[in-house]
Amino acid sequence: MLRLRYDREKILEVIDAVVRKTMTMDMIWDWPCGVAYYGVSKAYEVTGKKEYLDMLVDWTEEYLKMGLPDWTVNACAMGHAMITLYEATKEQKYWDIVMSKAEYLQKDALRFGDRVLQHTVSTKNDFPEQAWADTLFMAAFFLLRVGAKLRDSDLINDALNQYYWHIKYLQDEKTSLWYHGYSHINQDHMSGFYWGRANCWAAYTMSQVKKQLPDWYLYPQCMDIECSLRDQLAAIKLLQTENGLWRTILDDSESYEEVSASAGIAAAMIGNENPLHTKYVQKALDGILENITEDGRVMNVSGGTAVMKDRDGYRNVPKNWIQGWGQGLALAFLGAVLTVPNMDVKDMAETHEN
Repeated sequence: MLRLRYDREKILEVIDAVVRKTMTMDMIWDWPCGVAYYGVSKAYEVTGKKEYLDMLVDWTEEYLKMGLPDWTVNACAMGHAMITLYEATKEQKYWDIVMSKAEYLQKDALRFGDRVLQHTVSTKNDFPEQAWADTLFMAAFFLLRVGAKLRDSDLINDALNQYYWHIKYLQDEKTSLWYHGYSHINQDHMSGFYWGRANCWAAYTMSQVKKQLPDWYLYPQCMDIECSLRDQLAAIKLLQTENGLWRTILDDSESYEEVSASAGIAAAMIGNENPLHTKYVQKALDGILENITEDGRVMNVSGGTAVMKDRDGYRNVPKNWIQGWGQGLALAFLGAVLTVPNMDVKDMAETHEN
């Protein structure tokens, strides 16, 4: 069993600060907000603090009055928070938004090859026949949640098909690490770097599949997901820095430590429930807490990152600003920490003696 050493009240205080800081950000209905509010949703689910839910409701109601944007793959990330709002309030309008996003993904979103979702950030054909790891969080994981809730086999299979092909396209068989993107047209990984947050999107979403599908073993694609995650985390753990973090290019000692990727990777380790990862999660917890200010700002989070042309492109993405995805992934991680049994001082002493 994976067990951690932490001060529960301290974690709750940090979560509260991060939620409050997040809700002061002027984010629009897009993927930064989608990831941020996914984290706030997880904070609500773990703590039960209705105030967090009320903040999400107030923001959503204001946006509904202004009008919703056109859907893209990235904008579907907001569907995660809408699922939580519907489950908590039973307000049909939130579920209608969820189903509108699911319908868009199934009927209108650009696809290629074996019905693989093309990564899109606007209503244009942004990246022709390109698969990005980001899409797993923004769309595939969302479709899986909807399909599992409705017990809709078509939605579930569509979601698992996305996982399957993203694994085939993006995971390096030699290293088990994930590339950022894949061009189906050129049949290559473009610049070909193991971007930290890409690995975070992959690891975190794969770690959630079994939680969404109790009968996961009845779906053949889930065997690929389980093995992909197992091998990825076995490789990633060896690249953790002395500060408990992972770099923006995982295997590049000259690229900076990046906190959003670190939070997502550590959260995936918790979700995967392998006790051998305990020491890596513990180290990550200490490192991530060091990067959260007293007022709830998650620091050292890289800016929005396309598949860059070269190594310097990734190294030079700024990390000086508060970002929605940094806030959200930190909340997802800290919320996951609170679900892990706490190792008290006595337990620690016994562990060292043995």
